[in-house]
Amino acid sequence: MDNEDQEIKSADVIVIGGGNAAFCAALSARETGANVTVLERAPEDEAGGNTRFTAGAIRCVYDGVEDLRVLMPDLTDDEIAKTDFGTYTQEQFYDDMGRVTEYRCDPTLVEILVVRSRETIRWMRDKGIRFQPIWGRQAFKVDGRFKFWGGLTVEAWGGGPGLVDGWTAAARSAGIDIRYGARATGLISDDAGVRGVRVRQNGHTTEIHATSVVIAAGGFQANPEWRTRYLGPGWELAKVRGSRFNTGDGIKMALDIGAAPYGHWSGCHAVGWERNAPEFGDLAIGDAFQKHSYPFGIMINADGERFVDEGADFRNYTYAKYGSVILRQPGQFAWQIFDQKVTHLLRDEYRIRQVTKVTADTLESLVRKLEGVDAQRALITINAYNEAVQTGIPFDPNLKDGRGTVGLSICKSNWANTLTDPPFEAYAVTCGITFTFGGLRVDETGNVLDSDLEPIPGLFAAGELVGGLFYFNYPGGTGLMAGSVFGRLAGLSAGTRSIAQNAGGKDGR
Repeated sequence: MDNEDQEIKSADVIVIGGGNAAFCAALSARETGANVTVLERAPEDEAGGNTRFTAGAIRCVYDGVEDLRVLMPDLTDDEIAKTDFGTYTQEQFYDDMGRVTEYRCDPTLVEILVVRSRETIRWMRDKGIRFQPIWGRQAFKVDGRFKFWGGLTVEAWGGGPGLVDGWTAAARSAGIDIRYGARATGLISDDAGVRGVRVRQNGHTTEIHATSVVIAAGGFQANPEWRTRYLGPGWELAKVRGSRFNTGDGIKMALDIGAAPYGHWSGCHAVGWERNAPEFGDLAIGDAFQKHSYPFGIMINADGERFVDEGADFRNYTYAKYGSVILRQPGQFAWQIFDQKVTHLLRDEYRIRQVTKVTADTLESLVRKLEGVDAQRALITINAYNEAVQTGIPFDPNLKDGRGTVGLSICKSNWANTLTDPPFEAYAVTCGITFTFGGLRVDETGNVLDSDLEPIPGLFAAGELVGGLFYFNYPGGTGLMAGSVFGRLAGLSAGTRSIAQNAGGKDGR
């Protein structure tokens, strides 16, 4: 029930935010019997935070196809027979989180994420969220059979927009009050803890009192001043992949009452993104401005040089850190180059109309078309790369094949193919920032901690603004899973506390 014209004065639980983590928190709190209000800063047609802009991949533990059939009961026997889904164990999830974050990730938070991933995604299914295999982005067909790779198999039906629509329907069915265009501007608190939220809606500010508040309002990636302050010089030049409303409001209001900052404040999830994309995400394009097939080609900067190992690992273990590498290149851009041996492997995002692309029948012609690039140096770089490829090793896109280069200052570790088969294709990319890694410190119940590392009564957090999970890098699909796990956790804690308070019991912490 979205009664925006009817002023409300109180709720048991207020959830700040309108994306995946926020809805998980709201529905989990509602399960306790609490009355729940969701405050979404965006208008309804832009609601959903970064969730609406994601492709919907979600990383979870599964032991085999039977686990997946619980999530996707419409999988046919024929689809299963033609697919190697593999497994993704808790140990693999732990290993991926440790390895990509250089073992900086908070072990308590990671344990919660990993151990609760399977039960949480099943809970999502029970709430009406539908899932499907990521056929087009995480599996290649080899010898007539699809094989999934990189531990990432499941995505929300309809991608991010489908996930937001599914959660909105579930919340309305549960009787949760959703307020659009309602910007939380501050927390109401005293020595006893958080007691509500100040909200600006329809041009005026009101106060809504509550027993518990869950902040799930995203990171500060859409705030260029904060990006420059915390990520460093040049980050104001990055494109924002998602919502223009994620400006750090939730983090700021918690810090203002003494919450502890936590995590990698100078780090973020940033990818290779269409060079001429708009400043913020475009809902009509969604996630299609990304350009993630670089492991099968090479990347050249303005100086005509390669600058990164394109084949260091599977795409979903490198893409979230390579955006920042591109931002550090001259002019903040690069060109991804492919030949016809691999163009059939390029993801669908390379085929959209809104793409900066050049083609040529010779490498000499191609490098002259690469806007902003030293063409002479680029040709020398490509020729040296071609000579360094270990062509005697078989190419296999489904595994780290060891087909690399030798003798280069930056070698390519896997999936190295000579650029010899015309027509050649090149795509211009820049940095697209997804979300920031720094945020608030929470305990194992989702309760926000203060600067003395004591719980702030009545304040909980979930989603992108939970610090301590990601450092330097990010395993693909973990953001939605983390938002779901910690959203459900925070909502349960907030709702339980509110019911206990209303019953005259203790605060439920």
